Amino acid sequence: MRLLLVEDDPQQIAALLPPLNAAGFAVDQATDGILGETLGQCEPYDVILLDLGLPGRPGLTVLRHWRERGIATPVLILTARDAWHERVDGLKAGADDYLGKPFHVEELIARLNALTRRAAGNPRPALAVGGLALDGDLQRVILPDGAARELTGTEFRLLRYLMLNPGRILSKSQIMDHVYDLDADRGSNLIEVYVRRLREKIGKERIQTLRGQGYLFPR
Repeated sequence: MRLLLVEDDPQQIAALLPPLNAAGFAVDQATDGILGETLGQCEPYDVILLDLGLPGRPGLTVLRHWRERGIATPVLILTARDAWHERVDGLKAGADDYLGKPFHVEELIARLNALTRRAAGNPRPALAVGGLALDGDLQRVILPDGAARELTGTEFRLLRYLMLNPGRILSKSQIMDHVYDLDADRGSNLIEVYVRRLREKIGKERIQTLRGQGYLFPR
């Protein structure tokens, strides 16, 4: 899943990037409100992590502008723990959730995963589709017979995106937009390579190729 981190504190960014990447998020960064607002309205993110105290443009203003433009991407705002009024203002402006600083990164990741599941219409705590179950903590997939297959970071992000959109035809460009960050090398055959690797682990019939259209993960 693709995440936009709008945060200006270098130490906070350095602390968040490794666990977010390890949890299967492809992360783009913005260190001011102006760039953050632009990326949020131009790129197809699955979830946004937004600090309110930003240079250039306050986080609340950024959030209001997104919602006024009809951008429905789930947003989790970060606030000072004792600033209850910021939490209220953020929720009124259209935030989906909030977390006070300091926080445990495990709780942050759990909240982000819950937001992306709900946005995809799958509120269950475990992602299970078509007999497959995705283990987000260990980044592996459990097959119907109980066997587990370990996944690389890219394989995990790809399979999670497919499983969050069962029965939908997903084009290569859509998959690229949700599996890779802006700085990633987006070679023309990357998706084919990772789809082939996934098929070797979960079965060829699990991911259908629709020539000229994209890929389909059956329900």
